[in-house]
Amino acid sequence: MKNAHIILLVSALFVTSSYAAEPVVATDDQQVLLESSNPALAANKQLVYDFWREVFEGGHMENIETYMHESYIQHNPTVETGRAAFVEFFSQVREPRPIEDEIQAPLVSIVAERDLVMLSFAREYQEPDAPGETYTTTWFDMFRIEDGKIIEHWDPATKN
Repeated sequence: MKNAHIILLVSALFVTSSYAAEPVVATDDQQVLLESSNPALAANKQLVYDFWREVFEGGHMENIETYMHESYIQHNPTVETGRAAFVEFFSQVREPRPIEDEIQAPLVSIVAERDLVMLSFAREYQEPDAPGETYTTTWFDMFRIEDGKIIEHWDPATKN
């Protein structure tokens, strides 16, 4: 009986290791993600979407006051809290470029509830056990909105 359990366990390991997770895939229609039957949630989604396109991806820090509260709270351990700190950090790593009509990162979804908006993105990494191969996972950025501006941000970033 003990040998049967060992054989079953080893067989299960071989079976499960041959399966891979489904790849994370970006949406084909970002505009659909902005829709909501609740006008406040739709406005919050649009605010975060436009901030991402214009400021985060576009590097247009001159637009920051339109989107971000001065008392902005940052939960990413590599960026300091505050709107001024955000501008200082991202001005060093983002050159202004033309603002695109859509988010350029592989956007998967936009979810809004209460005063929160979450963007999720597909991320591709090198497969550690198979050189030259890649796998996908999901990255999340969540924002809290207060008085029509982003006041707080969370993501899964870690220190290098």
